[in-house]
Amino acid sequence: MSSKFQALKQECYEANMQLNELNLVVYTFGNVSAVDRENGVFAIKPSGVPYEELKAEDIVIVDFDNNIIEGDKRPSSDTKTHAYLYKHWPNIGGIAHTHATYSVAWAQAQRDIPIFGTTHADHLTADIPCAAPMADHLIEGNYEHNTGIQILDCFKEKNLSYEEVEMVLLGNHGPFAWGKNAAKAVYNSKVLEVCAEMAYLTLQINPAAPRLKDSLIKKHYERKHGKDSYYGQ
Repeated sequence: MSSKFQALKQECYEANMQLNELNLVVYTFGNVSAVDRENGVFAIKPSGVPYEELKAEDIVIVDFDNNIIEGDKRPSSDTKTHAYLYKHWPNIGGIAHTHATYSVAWAQAQRDIPIFGTTHADHLTADIPCAAPMADHLIEGNYEHNTGIQILDCFKEKNLSYEEVEMVLLGNHGPFAWGKNAAKAVYNSKVLEVCAEMAYLTLQINPAAPRLKDSLIKKHYERKHGKDSYYGQ
C-alpha cells in the first residue's frame, strides 16, 4: 500500500544511510529525522534496526506530540528530542544525532570546541557549544524530552541562534546537528566531527594554540554565507 509520506520516508532513509556511510555511527547508535511542516509530522529511523537491514518502508512517521502516525516499528529512542526541537525551532527541516568519536570525546570532556581554523569558520563564527550535563531531576523525568530542553537552554544561555549555529554537544552524551533538510543535518554532523578531530589534534600539537582571529572568522564565514558571498557556483 502506498503512503502519502513516501517521499518523506525516502528522504529520511537516504539520510540515515549516509550517516552510516560517513562513519558517524557505531552499530545502531544514531538517527536522522526529516520533517513535513505542512502535515505537522516527521519521519525518523526505527529504534535498534541495523543499517544493513534498514529499508525505506521501515521509517516511522510521528507527530510533534510523539504519536505514531504511520509505521509498525518503534521509533528511535531519541524521538522526543527531535519532536521538541521541531516544535520550538520552526525553521529546521532535519535533525541528526550521532555517536561520532571526536564529537563525543569533546562532549565527555564537557568542553566547547574552540574556533581554531578556517574550516570551522567556513560554517559558523562561534565555538561549537557544549551544553552542561543534564540536571538529576531532568534525568529522572522525561529524559529524551528534557534533552530538547537542555539544548534550548544552552542556546539561550550562550545567546546563540539555532539558524546560525546548527550543531551542539550535550555534556557527557554526544552531538546533535540540524539544517534545512535531513541531508544538511547529516552534512553538519560530519562538519562537526571533522572540526572536533582537528581541534583535538591542534591542542595535542600546541596546548596553547590561539583562537582564530576575528578578521579571518569574518572573511571565511561571509565569503560563503554573507550577502556578497562568492564561494561556489
